[in-house]
Amino acid sequence: VQLQASGGGLVQTGGSLRLSCVASGSAFGSYAMGWFRQAPGKERELVAAGSWSGSTTYYAGSVKGRFTMSRDNAKDTVYLQMNALKPEDTAVYYCAAKVGVGGSMWYQNTNSYDYWGQGTLVTVSS
Repeated sequence: VQLQASGGGLVQTGGSLRLSCVASGSAFGSYAMGWFRQAPGKERELVAAGSWSGSTTYYAGSVKGRFTMSRDNAKDTVYLQMNALKPEDTAVYYCAAKVGVGGSMWYQNTNSYDYWGQGTLVTVSS
């Protein structure tokens, strides 16, 4: 069971990036997903969290209105569209999955998640 995150890179202030996270492994079934980020010297923080059904999505206040989380369950892929990027968005972004949950449940805490991707670096230059 693996999560593979990609799509990070260097972008100027105001630019956009789309992160992808592909889940692989037969044991996944239904799962809630989260996107977290960790900047140097800071704790890992939740950016967005979404339910298996896609009906419920939570966004941190710092990204609300700029970031959009979506998912394609047929492809086992979750996306994070990031627009109007700011230097303070610079961080390593991680996707995470909590398996065995369906419906509209989403999870806020890092210790709620079962699997983590390797992280993808997003750098926003001023």
